[in-house]
Amino acid sequence: MEIGDQKLKINITKAKSGNQSAFRYLLDTYWSAVYNYQLKRTKSENEAEDITIQTFSKAFDKINTFDEQYVFKTWLITISNNVHIDLLRKKNISIATDTSKEQEERAYLVVDESPTPEDKIITEQNLAKLLRDIKQLKPKYQEVIQLRYFQELSYKEISEQINEPMNNVKVKLLRAKKLLAEIIKKS
Repeated sequence: MEIGDQKLKINITKAKSGNQSAFRYLLDTYWSAVYNYQLKRTKSENEAEDITIQTFSKAFDKINTFDEQYVFKTWLITISNNVHIDLLRKKNISIATDTSKEQEERAYLVVDESPTPEDKIITEQNLAKLLRDIKQLKPKYQEVIQLRYFQELSYKEISEQINEPMNNVKVKLLRAKKLLAEIIKKS
């Protein structure tokens, strides 16, 4: 799928200034490309998904370093490749990454725009039906949805509870909301 250069540039610029909608646009637009690239390499849906989450986490953390004379998709695939190589070197496949204090402080500055369309769908649904729909998600997505919307934890609290960097939590939550919205629309 070819992305309009102008729309992409606008969203990259917005993401560089911390716009949550722009991050969501970039995630939705390029998720499949990065995920499919890793699926071919790892032959494992779980590993591919974990690496993709970590890729977007790192990309969003480093979005200000992206040089717009290069192709954004290529930049993401390069990050994804490096994440995979790092994981292979460690021989410990996990999605936990080390972040510096400065990186974590910058992540706290990302604006949490509320409510998103996905949030509205979640809150408008009958609780019993919503719980059935949530049960269709993978356990790691069920967990972040449950912690964020039922226990009402902040990104920081979720990060501490599941022992993952806050950027990973944000990417997982974006992905979980998108998948949940698709499940709800189908039913």
